Amino acid sequence: MRNAEVIRQWQILRAVESARAGVTIHELAGATGVTTRTIRRDLTALQEAGFALFDEGEENETKRWKLDTQAFRAVQDGLSVADVAALYLSRSIVVALSGWPLVDELGAALAKLDGALNPRMREFLSTLPQVVSTKAGPRAGAASVDRLAPLTRRLFDAVRDRHIVEMAYFSARSNRAKNYTVHPYRIALAQGGVYLVAWAPQYDEFRTFAVERIQKLSVTEETFRKTRDLPADLFASSMGVFWGEPVRVVLEFAARHAPYVQGRLWHPSQHLDVHADGRVTMTLDVSTDWALRSWILGFGAGVKVVEPKALADAIRAEHRAALAEYD
Repeated sequence: MRNAEVIRQWQILRAVESARAGVTIHELAGATGVTTRTIRRDLTALQEAGFALFDEGEENETKRWKLDTQAFRAVQDGLSVADVAALYLSRSIVVALSGWPLVDELGAALAKLDGALNPRMREFLSTLPQVVSTKAGPRAGAASVDRLAPLTRRLFDAVRDRHIVEMAYFSARSNRAKNYTVHPYRIALAQGGVYLVAWAPQYDEFRTFAVERIQKLSVTEETFRKTRDLPADLFASSMGVFWGEPVRVVLEFAARHAPYVQGRLWHPSQHLDVHADGRVTMTLDVSTDWALRSWILGFGAGVKVVEPKALADAIRAEHRAALAEYD
């Protein structure tokens, strides 16, 4: 019941704010599907919460309700109810960005926002996250967070000032720590992790480093000149955070997975063909990296790799290895 009330009052705020000439109680009742009596109670509740709602007109039935946004101008000229609510709803998303280099600055900005609103208004806005929930994806464990934030901050400064970086990095591929001297180009946030995209002269290519696997970091005084460009969409050809040339991938999903597969855009290149028996064929142009392989394996026996053959062989080998573990 409380959630429905919050949603309705949120709709009323948006409707009043967007109507320059104001809006009548009857119009609000029609838009929200409740009685005018309920609308009057909602308007009173919003006024008590601190929103500067007021009415203009002679008769009660023709009075037009408006919102004075002066209260928000103390935060930022032109900041709307929707803007403030969006900031409140984003809090739970920001929590998931452990290691994000500007997390302290964002916390300070939200504190200023809190200070600019009166207590009743803050109380009302704080109910909005009860309507929308978020679930953080995989991220650094609690023990790593305290180390990650200052580490990412140093990398952020190195990227901005173009300082060469030396680091000891644990390579998952070789299962050991390796030393790298790199030119840091960009910090990327993806799939709950923070990544450094840097040019590695020793390999003559760009490489992506997971920040939590950097064991030692030294930002040198030596600077570098950017001689290469990075695309705006860093990992466009991957289902994850990898680099690689895209190839044509064809997958056949069982009918039981069809609603789930059809309900999402897994990659911008995807094309779906639905068969009469309910099976779905998906065509993708992506790199055949571990992100793609792990995604396919997640569907178990509900998906078959049609092409390329090398990917089909890799998935078959992984399934056989898994079966051997159980045997």
